[in-house]
Amino acid sequence: MTSLPAVPLTLEGASVLHQMMRFRWTAWRAVAPARQEAALEETAAALAAMQGATQHSAVYSLIGHKGDLMFLHFRKSFEELNQAEMALARLQLSEFLKPTSSYLSMVELGLYESTLKLYAGLAERGVEPHSTEWNQEIETQLARQRQAMAQRLWPAIPDRKYICFYPMDRRRGESVNWYQVPMAERQRMMHEHGMVGRRYADDVKQIITGSIGFDDWEWGVDLFADDPLVFKKLIYEMRFDEVSAAYALFGTFYVGLKVGAGDLAALLKV
Repeated sequence: MTSLPAVPLTLEGASVLHQMMRFRWTAWRAVAPARQEAALEETAAALAAMQGATQHSAVYSLIGHKGDLMFLHFRKSFEELNQAEMALARLQLSEFLKPTSSYLSMVELGLYESTLKLYAGLAERGVEPHSTEWNQEIETQLARQRQAMAQRLWPAIPDRKYICFYPMDRRRGESVNWYQVPMAERQRMMHEHGMVGRRYADDVKQIITGSIGFDDWEWGVDLFADDPLVFKKLIYEMRFDEVSAAYALFGTFYVGLKVGAGDLAALLKV
């Protein structure tokens, strides 16, 4: 038998785009109140239309120097994400929005435990990795999992007051390299890592997105809660977990408060 694949199976769902913006306050203050009002009414209507049953967008007022607003979009495809991005760009308000960063990814569910069981079962039957039979068995398993986990793969944006978003990688350094650790060992660490998050499930909603090949980091993490303190407690506890302590690298953190489509005018009034 050829060596079993090292890559765990994953399920992919919603396409996700984060857009971080700085607001051009000086230019905005120079605009006549009537034009401000028209721009805000147009934006409110556009955002309301983006919050229907088949598409989900939200706006957050960022805290700190990294930006003023963050637009978050969940869609069925990258094409629909591009349409949402272009719809915002066509608004009058876009003249006063300067992009500072963005992040492109897809909702991802890792299947370490299922992968190990499936690979082991196929190996016991003598099925050669990447053969036609192997690939058919894999797709059958993934199809069942997609159906069972549809709600997690295609979530609505949680209706929580605060958001915390950050990208992350797994280490590929000289001393420790996540991608050279055997799958069974990675599965053990990920299971223990996940158990920490489950203890906070009532207080925080977590959505993990995969971005390998899409953006500069490997994963994006969105946390949604009504009390921002839970972000600190959860992430701090996870830092002591083996998978984070030894292998995790974290990018820039963004924290913001959710702004309703009809509340953006109050936020931007001068």
